[in-house]
Amino acid sequence: MFDVIIAGCGPTGAMLAAELRLHDMRVLVLEKEPEPASSFVRIVSLHMRSLELMAMRGLLDRFLERGRQRPVGGIFAAIATPAPDGLDSTHAYQLGIPQPVAEHLLAEHAIALGAQIRRGCAVAGFEQDDEGVTVELADGERLRTRYLVGCDGARSTVRKLLGVGFPGEPSRTETLMGEMEVGMPLEEIAAKVTEIRATTPAFSLGPFGEGIYRVVVPAVGVSEGRAEPTFEDFQQGLRAIAGTDFGVHSPRWLSRFGDATRLAERYRVGRVLLAGDAAHIHPPAGGQGLNLGVQDAVNLGWKLAAQIRGWAPETLLDTYQSERHPVAADVLDNTRAQVQLSSTEPGARAVRRLLTELMDFDEVNRHLIEKIAATGIRYDFGEGPDLLGRRLRDIDLKKGRLYERLHRGRGLVLDRTERLTVEGWTDRVDLLADPTAALDVPAFLLRPDGYVAWIGEHQQDLDDHLARWFGKPAD
Repeated sequence: MFDVIIAGCGPTGAMLAAELRLHDMRVLVLEKEPEPASSFVRIVSLHMRSLELMAMRGLLDRFLERGRQRPVGGIFAAIATPAPDGLDSTHAYQLGIPQPVAEHLLAEHAIALGAQIRRGCAVAGFEQDDEGVTVELADGERLRTRYLVGCDGARSTVRKLLGVGFPGEPSRTETLMGEMEVGMPLEEIAAKVTEIRATTPAFSLGPFGEGIYRVVVPAVGVSEGRAEPTFEDFQQGLRAIAGTDFGVHSPRWLSRFGDATRLAERYRVGRVLLAGDAAHIHPPAGGQGLNLGVQDAVNLGWKLAAQIRGWAPETLLDTYQSERHPVAADVLDNTRAQVQLSSTEPGARAVRRLLTELMDFDEVNRHLIEKIAATGIRYDFGEGPDLLGRRLRDIDLKKGRLYERLHRGRGLVLDRTERLTVEGWTDRVDLLADPTAALDVPAFLLRPDGYVAWIGEHQQDLDDHLARWFGKPAD
């Protein structure tokens, strides 16, 4: 029997598999596609919080080698406002990286930790009971697991078989996105793009290296069943909005996306859970989709492992939904707002002009950047200092940096008083006594996902919070 079977080996599924393997779970990832994606080079962005998670797991250098750093300003509705100074992160930038590369790096990480990945295997059905889940594959093979997690995308088979509602709005508009070469002189392109974007923020055409341009243009109408676009669709869309197709040629990747916005009613039914696009879909405004799914995985992994290990407090696994569902709802709302701000209607254009003025105020700009980058999230851990329930930036220690201590996915108590202990929880939580740590609190408890679960200095108070998040002490 497996501990966890994961349906889908995209970024969410691969990250979840790796997180579970940090806790020695027997993990199998089933991916219906026979080969990893390699026929397109769509660039995705890793935002500040996801970059922090990569650093926490020792992966960041691999991503930096394969990506390109970009300014973090101007990510809300593509309103071109520079980022304010002093953003609360060591990684105050975006990292553009081809999606197949990101998926490969995460899958490679999961495999190195011991996860099994079987490609060309689709989940066709499942039945759950008090002891586990029986998963049936498309070829009739049946597998047994303690838990099943659907990370199988917007059209999730697991979600549909589970009978979980997926309410929201269907696509009303569609946008074409592709990468191709352009035949028009650079000066003419720049002038035309500037002219069009003054009234149509949803349009962009710009270079990102090696003679390739990314083209984003509103589609002419809404397709039936999200059919793959043709190169002629791009030419038609460009002529409709610009009066020219810019001499585009030699496409290497074409796609379309709509503004459908949906959120699963529940993230868990018994021993079956949902994560990533299987749990939420939204327009790509702000480039939040991959980031939201990876952050789901890091939130869920240690909690599910704790449940299987038997030390999880009674309600720990329930906090996956109570914490991540509201985060997804907020992402859906901010993408709805960004789509409206990209409209060419006079009212929407007026609101965009007003918001552009407001973003000249640092606090407004900072708030919207932190919303997109997920560094502004605060989970409800009860009353306490503002840092309680928030993620903690990487900080200097007497030896090294904080995130270097989180590679194993365990809890961490950082004690500046040098008086505290984690006796009874040493199999789950590390203790670091460091009076030089660059943070103005006596001590804190970090969960494996990097969120501050306690701040204080008294042993009994710490013990109470260790029990709340990491269960009863070992005998």
